[in-house]
Amino acid sequence: MTTEAILIRSSFEAGVAVLELNNPPANAYSYEMFRQLDDAILAARMDESVHVIVLRGAGDKFFCAGADIAMLDRVTPEFKYYFCLHANETLLRLENTPKLVIAALNGHCVGGGLEIAMAADLRIGKAGGGKVGLPEVALGVLPGTGGTQRLARLLGKAKAIEMMVRGDRISMEEAHQLGLVSSLLPAEGFWPRALEMARSFCPPGKASQAVGAIKRAVQTGRDLGIEAGLALERELQQRLFTSEDAREGVRAYVENRAPAFKGR
Repeated sequence: MTTEAILIRSSFEAGVAVLELNNPPANAYSYEMFRQLDDAILAARMDESVHVIVLRGAGDKFFCAGADIAMLDRVTPEFKYYFCLHANETLLRLENTPKLVIAALNGHCVGGGLEIAMAADLRIGKAGGGKVGLPEVALGVLPGTGGTQRLARLLGKAKAIEMMVRGDRISMEEAHQLGLVSSLLPAEGFWPRALEMARSFCPPGKASQAVGAIKRAVQTGRDLGIEAGLALERELQQRLFTSEDAREGVRAYVENRAPAFKGR
């Protein structure tokens, strides 16, 4: 009897679910890894004690180098199609989860690895930590796990096309300057600092339901017309008005004290 390899390692601590891509040395992903990632996302979504989800790569050299190219060489075109479809569905599930998602880029983040990271809400880069890019054009294909769509939304159409057709691999610092990486942290102590940042969005310091609603309003509303987007915003706001945290936030303001949120 064979035991399935653990390709996604999950840990939970102080309101943060850490999902680690675990396929050394480069943490390349397969269908099996995405199945496990899908399950881990759903588990974190349904766990009421989880307020923030953090993605990271095992080790300190790679976040993820993308899809396992040797695997793609073996399988049929039909398998590749359904593999990409499932990856799309998994990353959409990550985007649609009303909890903040942070990608901690602890090393090289290229190809499908960047496509995973772009489905997160925030990307934290390690200074000097490696290269970032979508070089799939060198293989005669396009970034097929959401790269063409998400990169254009993050950088604008012209810059995204230029980066993809050139197959550029840029530094973490350059990615930060472009806005592709939202924060840059020193290499020394990178992971504790990244985890500390994730915890800063959890109760009692932050109203995590409000954080999740802001995420959902932006992720869903950005592709709607302004009237539909405003309607979504109003509905999410009304739900927050009925929460314990909203009452605590107003009360703390009136009483001139720091709020103690509970995530409810």
